[in-house]
Amino acid sequence: MTKLARILIVEDDPNDVELTLTALKDYNLANEVVVTRDGQQALDYLYRRGEFNTRSTDNPAVMLLDLKLPKVGGLEVLQQIKSDERLKMIPVVVLTSSHEEKDMMRSYSLGVNAYVVKPVDFHEFVNAVKELGIFWAIVNEPPPGSVKK
Repeated sequence: MTKLARILIVEDDPNDVELTLTALKDYNLANEVVVTRDGQQALDYLYRRGEFNTRSTDNPAVMLLDLKLPKVGGLEVLQQIKSDERLKMIPVVVLTSSHEEKDMMRSYSLGVNAYVVKPVDFHEFVNAVKELGIFWAIVNEPPPGSVKK
C-alpha cells in the first residue's frame, strides 16, 4: 500500500474537527493528520516554529483551511502561504461555513485551490471531506519535489 500524504487541518470548531477526522479515518485517507486550532498555530506549523520546530521538513499534501479563525484569520494565513516560495505550492482547500461572495472571491484571488462551503448535514459533511481527501491525498499529483509521498 502506498504511503498516504499528510493532511493539515486548520479548524477551531471541535465538532468540525471531529467530523473531519472521522471521515478521513473511515476511508483511510491519511497516514498523518495534523490539526491546528487557529491561524497562528497553522503558520507556526508551516514555518516549523515553536511547538513544531522539530517536525519533518516536507510540506503537507493538502491543507483544509477554515476562514473564521482566532488569532490570525484564514484569509491572512492563505495570503502568507501563497506569497511564500517555500509554501505556495501546497494545495489549499477552504472548508468554511461562509457563503459570502467576498470571502470566496478573495480566497480565489489569493490562489486557493478549492472553496467548499461546509454542509450542515452530518452525512453530507462526511462525504464532502471524504471526496476532498480522496482527491488531494490520493488522486492529485503534486508538483515535483513539493511533497514526499
